[in-house]
Amino acid sequence: MYAVVGCSECSNLWIIEGRSETTQCPRCGSRKAYEKRKKFVETDDAAHARDVRASMLANRQGEGEAFAELDSFAALEDDVADGVVDDAEYLEQAGLDVEEVEAAGDRDPRGPSRSGSKKEIVEGALEVLDEPTEAEVVDYASERGVGAEYVRDVLEKLTRRGVVSESRGRYRLL
Repeated sequence: MYAVVGCSECSNLWIIEGRSETTQCPRCGSRKAYEKRKKFVETDDAAHARDVRASMLANRQGEGEAFAELDSFAALEDDVADGVVDDAEYLEQAGLDVEEVEAAGDRDPRGPSRSGSKKEIVEGALEVLDEPTEAEVVDYASERGVGAEYVRDVLEKLTRRGVVSESRGRYRLL
């Protein structure tokens, strides 16, 4: 069972599921016995309770007529569930050639295997490779579209911050 209840302290409206001995207002925190709360509607349908509460809130703001023109929550949820557009359909509706877009993605100079930011790729190299040299980290990162100069800068910064240690040209995460 669901009930739309109101708070006598702050005029908040909310929905209670079930029936507990006491209820607490989510806005002001006042606690009262369930029986002493003002119940505007008691129903077995959660969607009906949501509709009643939304209608009451709209009326408070002087938007009752606009709210009356809307469908119920259940109808809106059904409309949304079936209304998802896939990528290909979206691109076609935007006037783009789907095959051209896919081909452009394949030509990305970073390559299709790049995942994460450039810094994350450098850190990933340090995790995956066993005490790599600078050259090994550069090779790993360049395969994923990250430039050598950027890799050297990141290695230097990570070493200064104490995130990475460098000993005899080999790096490892701390």
